[in-house]
Amino acid sequence: MWQKKGIIFSTDHNHPWMVTHACVPTVHVLDDDTFRIFFAPRNARGQSILTFLDVDANNPSRVKYLHDSPIMELGKLGTFDDGGIMPCCVIPTERGLYLYYVGWNPSGSVPYRNAIGLAVSHNNGQTFERMFDGAIVDRNQHEPYFTASPWIMRESEQWHMWYASSTGFAVIDQKPEPLYIIKYAHSINGIDWVRKNITCIHPHDDYEANARATVIKEQGIYRMWYAYRGSVDYRDGSGSYRIGYAESRNAIEWERKDHQAGIQYSDQGWDSTMQTYPCVVVHHGKKYLFYNGNGFGRTGIGYAIYEE
Repeated sequence: MWQKKGIIFSTDHNHPWMVTHACVPTVHVLDDDTFRIFFAPRNARGQSILTFLDVDANNPSRVKYLHDSPIMELGKLGTFDDGGIMPCCVIPTERGLYLYYVGWNPSGSVPYRNAIGLAVSHNNGQTFERMFDGAIVDRNQHEPYFTASPWIMRESEQWHMWYASSTGFAVIDQKPEPLYIIKYAHSINGIDWVRKNITCIHPHDDYEANARATVIKEQGIYRMWYAYRGSVDYRDGSGSYRIGYAESRNAIEWERKDHQAGIQYSDQGWDSTMQTYPCVVVHHGKKYLFYNGNGFGRTGIGYAIYEE
């Protein structure tokens, strides 16, 4: 079970570009004593901006440093990420620290479009630069809506990606609500991805959306935590995001075991109506879960530690 340790950080109009929210905590182990948490606050226009904070790896509730500027600007006008960028996964490589992120911009017939981008840092995450102006995983002939929230694992020469792929929109109260499910892709270089339209997490019903996989491997078993929600009353209501759990022996075929996720809403407080965007990190034999609570990150970033 995850033992909840409470909130680490929340935004409070810290800067013009950091007004509300602290979305999608994405952790990089900076050194033995420090977790660097990349996240996306929103500016006054509601655009998501990239930055980070450092916390004590032995006590993540202790913030050691809060960065005072964005670490990557929005994309060029008209590109896939000119409306917002959110971190998803960081991978150390021979070419620098890779950041896989989701970029979005407003759409006409539906609220937005997402796609997956790649950036690199040569100063351990102080700043990032795009490797490409375009997305590395975008909609195609088999996935016609959008892609988002990638999680990457590198095993020898094989790179795995679990990502969200939209399956369409449900019109609820005359408003299009996005549907998406977690799918699988693989690569030999982390840049060019082979997608065979493989679904990993099958929804329980036609209105479920699931995304934001975070995966570790223990004793030959891939263990995934992810977020799932309904399409009705899901903004801090009865259909809000919860954290689910699944296992696999080959990284592709998964068995849902949501009852083993190990975490539930709190009775009151910052994560009492929503828990979402999980990120699991193993450090010195301990498993840490970082996640957002109510309001899709409006109440900040919290964490939990796994105890048998």
